[in-house]
Amino acid sequence: MLAWPALSLLKNQYPNSSITVLVPAYTEPMAKLCPWIDEILLDDHHKSLFSDALVQKFRHKNFDASISLFTETRTALATFLSGIPVRIAPATKLAQIFSNYRLRQRRSESAKPEHEYNTDLVRFFIKSQGDNPVLPQQPPYLQFDTAIVQNLRNQYINEHNIAEDTRLIIVHPGSGGSAINFSVEQYAELMKVIAEKTDVHFIITAGPGEDVTAQKLSLLMQDINHSVYISTKGLDEFCKFIATSDLFISGSTGTLHIAGALDIPTAAFYPARKSATALRWQTLNQASRRVAFSPEKHTGESDMETIDPVICAQQITDFLKQLYAPARNV
Repeated sequence: MLAWPALSLLKNQYPNSSITVLVPAYTEPMAKLCPWIDEILLDDHHKSLFSDALVQKFRHKNFDASISLFTETRTALATFLSGIPVRIAPATKLAQIFSNYRLRQRRSESAKPEHEYNTDLVRFFIKSQGDNPVLPQQPPYLQFDTAIVQNLRNQYINEHNIAEDTRLIIVHPGSGGSAINFSVEQYAELMKVIAEKTDVHFIITAGPGEDVTAQKLSLLMQDINHSVYISTKGLDEFCKFIATSDLFISGSTGTLHIAGALDIPTAAFYPARKSATALRWQTLNQASRRVAFSPEKHTGESDMETIDPVICAQQITDFLKQLYAPARNV
């Protein structure tokens, strides 16, 4: 998801270009939703050290340039052996020797959001061609037809007997193993305090393999207005469902970044570890539509336990009031 701003910049700069992305199969559904991608190449053997098949794929496509947002030896070597004339990559890992245009980034310092590091590489490519980069696109990056989203929301509200003026808040307690997250007990306390302060309906969501976590949280919320949504219809349908919400709450996961790309307001929990900060993994929604919480300092895997759900709940409640304050007549 954090490559989408880079892809939009590239396509807006060169609207007649043909952009191909190399992705593993599990991210293919998101690549299909991206309006700036013309073709998808699946990298089914992305864990191998070398792939002659990948070299042949590149040769067959006769690419004019490659931009590696993340450098690894096997893909860098494939771009070199296939004879791609312009090969852009970060000047970090040893694999950079296979690229002929390198941009020093020092991502390990986490000095800026990951999506900005990605767009910097595209700007570097554009300038290497003697062109001036166009202005970047503003959120949202992922969009669905408004009528489809509204119908989906109305259907869910009717099925669960939710009052029309109630705010729908998605809470996604799973992490897919990709991030250190709030505990189920912390999420439960957070939700209970928010429910005391504002009229909301919580939707506890779960992706593949996360239903046990969702049900465990649901059991702790028996007296709170909520429902459970298990994603079983594919990632694209889950994206549409996320678009129906008024706020999305989760840890630093891929699902959070989908909400950000939709420009849905987000409240997220990040560890204090330097490589995983709220700045480094900032979502793509507007700055006024995101809040983030982190431990004061990194001491270990139990950092998240030091975040007080009650304090977070108050800030999230204030955030909701700012987002959805009644319009004033002037």
